[in-house]
Amino acid sequence: MDETMKSRVIYSLLSLFLVLFVSLSPVWATRIKDLADIEGVRSNQLMGYGLVIGLNGTGDDIKKSVFTKQAMVNMIKRMGMAMTDDVFSQMKTKNVAAVMATAQLPPFARPGSAIDVQISSIGDASSLTGGTLLMTPLKGPDGKTYAVAQGPLAVGGISFGGKAAKVQKNFPTSGRITNGALVERAVNFALPPSGNLLYQLRETDFTTAARMVEAINAHFGDGTARPLDSRSIQVQRPQNFDGNQVTFIADLESIEVEPDLPAKIVVNERTGTIVMGQDVRISTVAVSHGNLNLVVTEGTEVSQPNPLAQGATVATPTTNAAAIEDKGNLVVMNQGANLGDIARALNAIGATPRDLIAIFQAIKAAGALHGELVIL
Repeated sequence: MDETMKSRVIYSLLSLFLVLFVSLSPVWATRIKDLADIEGVRSNQLMGYGLVIGLNGTGDDIKKSVFTKQAMVNMIKRMGMAMTDDVFSQMKTKNVAAVMATAQLPPFARPGSAIDVQISSIGDASSLTGGTLLMTPLKGPDGKTYAVAQGPLAVGGISFGGKAAKVQKNFPTSGRITNGALVERAVNFALPPSGNLLYQLRETDFTTAARMVEAINAHFGDGTARPLDSRSIQVQRPQNFDGNQVTFIADLESIEVEPDLPAKIVVNERTGTIVMGQDVRISTVAVSHGNLNLVVTEGTEVSQPNPLAQGATVATPTTNAAAIEDKGNLVVMNQGANLGDIARALNAIGATPRDLIAIFQAIKAAGALHGELVIL
C-alpha cells in the first residue's frame, strides 16, 4: 500500500471517528455554569443621584424641576462658593439635568475596578446628548458608597425639531458610560475554605437536579455531590483539589448536563406571540375553525323630484350589514401529538396567532392540553 492510500485510509478513519463522537455526544447538553450559580456569588445593585452638565439647552426646566436647582446650589456650596438670593433667583438650568445612575457591582470586584453605569433622566430634560456626568456616589441598600461614577455619556438616541414638528429616534433621555465608575469598596465575600459549595439552579426542577448530581459524581467520583431539593445541590471539593478551589470550580462548571424542560405554552395577547415547549402533549381532540366577518357599509339614497315638478330633494342615509362566515375545517389531533404535530394541524386550518391563543385556551379548558398555559 503506497503512502497516498495510507493517508486516505487514516483520513477516512479519523472522519468516521469524528462523526461517531459527535453523534454520541449529548445534543442538547448545557454546561453547569449556564444552569446553576454558587450561593453568594452574585452581583449587587447600586444607585446614585447626580447631575449631567454641558447640554445644549435640552436640560431641566427650573420652574418644573426644583430639585435640579437645589442640587446645583448644594454643589456650588461644596465648592466653597457663596450663593446669594439674587444669584439664586437668576439661575438657569437648561444646560443641566438631574439623573439617576444605576450600576451592577459584580462579584469579587476590588477597589479600583471599573464598571459600567446607566444614566437616566428624572426631570423634564428633552435630551442628554453631549452631556457629562459629574462625580456621583453609587450606594448600596445599606447606604454605603461602593463606587463613584463620572464621565461623558454615550446616548443612542437623537431628538430635534421645532414647535410644529419633532423627530426622535430611540430614547435620548438615557445613556451609558462604559467603565464610568470606579469601585471604592469591596463586598465582603469569600469562597468557603472547607470546599463545601452550594449550587442553586436557575430553574427549579427535580430531574435537572438529579442529572446534575449524576454528572458531577461520574466526573469526580461518588459522594462529591448530593441534592438537597429541586433547586439546591451541595458539592464537596475532592481531596486532590485541596488548596486549588478555582481549578475545581472551573472543572466542575465545564461539565455538560441535559436539562429537563417543563411542558409549557407562553402566549402574549398584546403582541400575538406564542412560544411552545417541545414536551407539550394533547389528548385526542377535534378543533374547528371558522372565520366570521361582519361587513357594514353606509351610503346615502337621494330622491329628486321630476323636472318642473314642485318638491325638494330628499337624502336618506342607508346602512347594509352582512355576516360572512368562511367554511370551517375540522381537524382531529390524535393523542400524544407533539409540538410539530400541533403546529402543522393549526396551520392547516389557517389559524392566525391570535386565533391560536383562543384555540389553546379552549383546549386547556377542555382538559386536553397536558402542559402549563401561561398568558402574559
